[in-house]
Formats: sequence, C-alpha cells, structure tokens
Amino acid sequence: MKLTYFLIFLCTSISLYAWINPDLNLAFSLMTLMRGNYYTLVTAIFVHADFLHLAGNMVFLYLFGTFLEDEIGPLRTGIAFFTGGILTFIISIPFYPHSNMVGASAAIFTLMAVVLLVREASISGRFLSPIGPLAILFFIFNLVAVNSIQSGNVAYISHAIGFITGLFFGANWNKEWKKSLVFTFLLLVLYVIVYHFLVVIYFD
Repeated sequence: MKLTYFLIFLCTSISLYAWINPDLNLAFSLMTLMRGNYYTLVTAIFVHADFLHLAGNMVFLYLFGTFLEDEIGPLRTGIAFFTGGILTFIISIPFYPHSNMVGASAAIFTLMAVVLLVREASISGRFLSPIGPLAILFFIFNLVAVNSIQSGNVAYISHAIGFITGLFFGANWNKEWKKSLVFTFLLLVLYVIVYHFLVVIYFD
C-alpha cells in the first residue's frame, strides 16, 4: 500500500475523531507550544476544520502524493510531507500568533513543490501531465491571495512557506531541477495556449 493512502486514512480518521470529540486539543498554536504540547505539531497536520476542508485536501494529497511516490519513493515523500507540515506550523507562528492551525495543506504544498522539481524533463506521458503546471498555478494563486484582504480562515502564508520548503527538497533530490523547472513553465505556457485556442473555437 502506498504511503499516500495511509496518510489519507490518518487525515480522515483523526479528523472524524476530533469532530466527535471537540474537547480534544489536537490543533497547533503558539499557546499549545508554550504549554509543551509538542504532539500537536503532528496531530494538527491530520485534523481538518470540516468535511470540505478535508475532502479538498485529500484530493490534492492523492494527486501529488501518489505521483511523487512513483518518482522518489515513499521514504522521501514522507520526509517531505512531515517536514513541510511541522516546519510550516513553527514558521507560521509570527503570522498567525493567535490562531489554531490545522490541516495538511502546507504539507501538501511541500509535495507540490517537490513534484515540480524532481520530475525528469523528458518527452514522456508523466512529464507532460498537467500536475507540474498545476503546482505552479496553485503557488501563484497563493501569492496573490496573500495580498488579498479577504483571506478568510485560509492560511495562505503557510501554504507559501510549505511550498518554499518543498523547493529545497526538490532541488536537493534532482541536480537537474533547473531544467525541469524551465520545461514545466514552457509546458504551462503550452497548456494556456491550447486552452485559449479551444475557448476561441468553442465560442466562435
């Protein structure tokens, strides 16, 4: 069984358990850290605010997690996931000092960045898949959202931190990461051109 499937199981089961037992303190915050509840650095990754939060994250965890496992294996995928999730919680404290932080979003953004850089730049079905350009688009969206006044309860800064963390892993695990990055940007441009062409044909 893939590690990604086990992570999805943990996210789902621990979230359900936390919803059934709302008095449990599984979320991460500055206060829990000061109280010595270090376990929340891990439990908060798997707890989600509600069903939509969980479902959305699990879709992207499946897409990027399974793809990355096929590229670099479960061990490195797990290292990136947990390092991205835990490190992001800690670094995010100055940005969200009074918030309870939950969810695997930042860890998933770490996986996105790793996927972006570790893919071998070659003409193959895996490289030509839209998953690389999708990672770029999500990062750009988050950069825009960080400057948005209406950010709601979504920790966009944490997503960006997770993504940047993943870039370090990706660059370390693929010495030709620059080539992969350039090719992915070109692939994104190609997808945009094709999309624009299809839209023009459809509406003309």
